[in-house]
Amino acid sequence: MCKRINIISIFFLSLWGGISAQETDNIGTETVTVVKPYSPTVSDAFKLKSSPQLDDSIVLQKKKINYSIFSVPVASTFTPAKGRASRVKKTPPPTLFNSYASIGLGNFNNALVDVYTSREFNRGENLLDVGLSHHSSRGDIESTPLDADFYNTSLDVSYAKKDRDLDWGASLGLQHQLYNWYGVEQGEFDETVISSLDETQNYFNAEAKAHLNLEDSFFKKGNILLRRFWDATDSGENRVVLQPTIELPITEELVTIKTKVDYVNGSFENTSLNNTVNDSGINYSQFQVGVTPSLLILRDDLTLNLGANLVFGSDLENSDSSFFIYPAVTASYRLLDESVIAYGGIEGELRQNSYYDFVQDNPYVSPTLEIQPTDQQYEGYLGLKGQLLSNVGYNIKGSYTAENRRPLFLLNPENLFRTDDKGYFYGNSFQVFYDDLKTLGIFAELNVDVNRNFTFGINAEFYDYDTETDNPAWNLPSIKGSLFMDYQVNKQWYFGANLFYVGERDDLVAQALENALPSEFPASIVTLDGFFDVNAHAGYRFNDQLTIFVKASNIANNDYQRWANFRVQTFQALAGVSYKFDF
Repeated sequence: MCKRINIISIFFLSLWGGISAQETDNIGTETVTVVKPYSPTVSDAFKLKSSPQLDDSIVLQKKKINYSIFSVPVASTFTPAKGRASRVKKTPPPTLFNSYASIGLGNFNNALVDVYTSREFNRGENLLDVGLSHHSSRGDIESTPLDADFYNTSLDVSYAKKDRDLDWGASLGLQHQLYNWYGVEQGEFDETVISSLDETQNYFNAEAKAHLNLEDSFFKKGNILLRRFWDATDSGENRVVLQPTIELPITEELVTIKTKVDYVNGSFENTSLNNTVNDSGINYSQFQVGVTPSLLILRDDLTLNLGANLVFGSDLENSDSSFFIYPAVTASYRLLDESVIAYGGIEGELRQNSYYDFVQDNPYVSPTLEIQPTDQQYEGYLGLKGQLLSNVGYNIKGSYTAENRRPLFLLNPENLFRTDDKGYFYGNSFQVFYDDLKTLGIFAELNVDVNRNFTFGINAEFYDYDTETDNPAWNLPSIKGSLFMDYQVNKQWYFGANLFYVGERDDLVAQALENALPSEFPASIVTLDGFFDVNAHAGYRFNDQLTIFVKASNIANNDYQRWANFRVQTFQALAGVSYKFDF
């Protein structure tokens, strides 16, 4: 008991002393620095994990059910079938052959032969083509006592190679043409003169061509021509033409630079028929270098080509040179999509003339020609073209052209003072007369595709000429027109026809005098009547290889003059057969 009292006394004394110490002692102040910010967290709540226990006095038990299926068979006559997609009937591709041969014969002893073959190598990358053609006639014309025969035979061989980025090719051509200066009217000369005439002229041509086209290069393409042309009167001509083209893209535009080097030289053993004495020949040599830079601008419906043609021309025979600048501007604008397209331009060139080109236009020229280039100062034109309907196309154009030294075919004077080997000095051959000419022209054309098997077209041209010499524009018609049609009747039959009209032309009939100028020769202007010429052809295909055909020319049987004193054959008919094959 005493022990407990001592312990309690000591406890109360300690508590009293502590209270006294708090009242009297000063513990001072102290700064506390918090190093880590306070970031409280929430701990997961304690969850009681337990499963409820079912403590029910009544427990329901599932009743077992027993059942069976009663199946009755049903008779059926339905049998399912697999569906099949309907097939589009395909047109079998046409059978292609690499060769064909054609031959035809007709009145006036007309003959036509055409043979062609093409061979591919290295899966079509290399191609070799060979073609031979011949057309001739040995029929007489009642209006003339001379033979009116003609032959035209040509052989062409070409080779081409195509790669991914380029293609190139080369060709060789040989040609022989025979024409007669038969333009002498019946009864104009006596039999002695007629029997002494040698009216036959032969032309020979050999030429080589080559081309090169590049895809990914500033040098876009190039062409070269080498030609030798000569005749039976010791006339000869050489020509070389180089035409490289460069394309340079600048920003969004395209700059094209076309260059041309053109050289022609030749000689004639005989002088002009305006001279009564055949004392000298004619030599000529023309050289040209031209550059045509142009800028192509494409803007939505507008296509504009701005350029200029710069040409240096030199007459090497006469030591005369000139520099020419011609416009080269063309444009087109779509006014109504493909329905109406307006186009126009103004262009000029120094056009190189040659003996070969004159013969192709008029084979009855005499081998006594002056060869000069034509200075086409400008040709301005403006037109509309497009589609009136989906199958009807049209083109209307108006033009105005100014040319210096335009070559015109003019009948040679009758020059009985000459004694040349060939008989072309009886007013039965043509010379080239150069005149400064301004021409106003209108052209209209309409093409209709009625369907895939029937097409036809018509065009007409109207011209008004103004010459520097106040002479007529010799042998140039004021009106020209043509109409053509092609009709595939069925798989076997086909038919075609064409009609063309040439209006009146003027020519000059003159007679040479000794010691007189050509302007002093007795002469009179003759007007050649306009003429229609109707031609047609038809054919029947037995199969993909064999075809027979018929051609008819000058169906209207017109005895017209294509050139002064040169009448044509009347109605002509020719029948033949064509066969395709693999060689």
